[in-house]
Amino acid sequence: MATHALRAYLDNAATTPVLPEVAEAMLTAMGAGEDAAAQGLWANPSSSHRWGIAASAAVTVARGTVADALSVRPDEVVFTSGGTEANQLAVLGRCRARAGRGHHIVTTAIEHRSLLDGCAALEREGWVVTRLPVGPDGRLQVEAVLAALRPDTVLCAFAHVNNEVGTVQPVEDIAAALRGAAPEVTLHIDGVQAVGKVSTEYGRWGVGTAALSAHKLGGPKGVGALLVRRGVRIVPPVSGGAQEGGLRPGTENVPGIVGLGVALGLSPRWTAGLRSLKSDLWRGLIRALPGLEVNGPDPESSDAAPHILNVSFAGVVRVPAEVLLHALEAEGIAASAGSACSARHAEPSHVLIGLGLDPQRVGSSLRLSLGPATTGAEVAVALEGVPRAVARLRHGPLRRGAGVGDAL
Repeated sequence: MATHALRAYLDNAATTPVLPEVAEAMLTAMGAGEDAAAQGLWANPSSSHRWGIAASAAVTVARGTVADALSVRPDEVVFTSGGTEANQLAVLGRCRARAGRGHHIVTTAIEHRSLLDGCAALEREGWVVTRLPVGPDGRLQVEAVLAALRPDTVLCAFAHVNNEVGTVQPVEDIAAALRGAAPEVTLHIDGVQAVGKVSTEYGRWGVGTAALSAHKLGGPKGVGALLVRRGVRIVPPVSGGAQEGGLRPGTENVPGIVGLGVALGLSPRWTAGLRSLKSDLWRGLIRALPGLEVNGPDPESSDAAPHILNVSFAGVVRVPAEVLLHALEAEGIAASAGSACSARHAEPSHVLIGLGLDPQRVGSSLRLSLGPATTGAEVAVALEGVPRAVARLRHGPLRRGAGVGDAL
């Protein structure tokens, strides 16, 4: 198959291209070039000389930007290698710190694997995990959370925005309900798909811990952050230094942290236009392909994130999602059959199964996601290319590797 140029990148929930301003700031922090080298931001921020102090100041600026986005104090922000580490540091570290109080966790069946795998690891240590079901829109009911609480509940852990279908959970309401009914229970929020895209005033709402990741925001891969509110004790998995309050020892990734801060600071510039672009995409697709069905909440409702659209092609063309993806690649369109963390595995999406969708619908669903660099021109490419790819599949044979058992 010939290599096709990328014309419409609609897989931003998996990762985003690094914004030019972010790359420039990171190069300076790496000391790339004579002027940048002289600034010394590449120095170890724990060093006491002037260049180490300059590097430390750059980290402080980024920490303040993250703190402002989460409505917390700068000293409540811990830098990590990304969202997965942040989620697991919160889940494992908080539960192990409170093991003397209880061994019960409440989450849902549709969380990101980094959160679910952390809970599963604790189950192997004897913890009990309640995985709440959700409805077809993926929305969690506050009453269900309260009903699941037990005297030994230590942690409730949920994603603010579901990474596959874009459901926005009522985090503020859940936090308020927990403060009233069980203030001793810590609320952890996976904010990876939320920060920079929806309101994330976690500090004001009373969230105990929350995770975020730079590469979902036009920042670099390999850096993220964890909110740890004052008074929330975490048992760190490793020791070796006093960096990041002793929770994440090791020399800080100054260029990555700088990139995260710049990317997050730029997010208001592009977030405002996301919902309009998503609406144009959804309306155009449903006009061209009337049998298309949305998975999750109404794409234009406040319960839906502004950047994620998950749709089933089961009523449009009877081929598996993998075949659809290859057909879109031929049009220069990048999309996903689910979370990038699990998309290359043969098993169907646990999120779509958790929504109660039938196997045929699950197997023919794609996620189209927008980001900081998405343009109206890319949406226009998709609105031409997706129907054209579907038309080819309707009138042509299944691609090699898609047997009779794969046809939908």
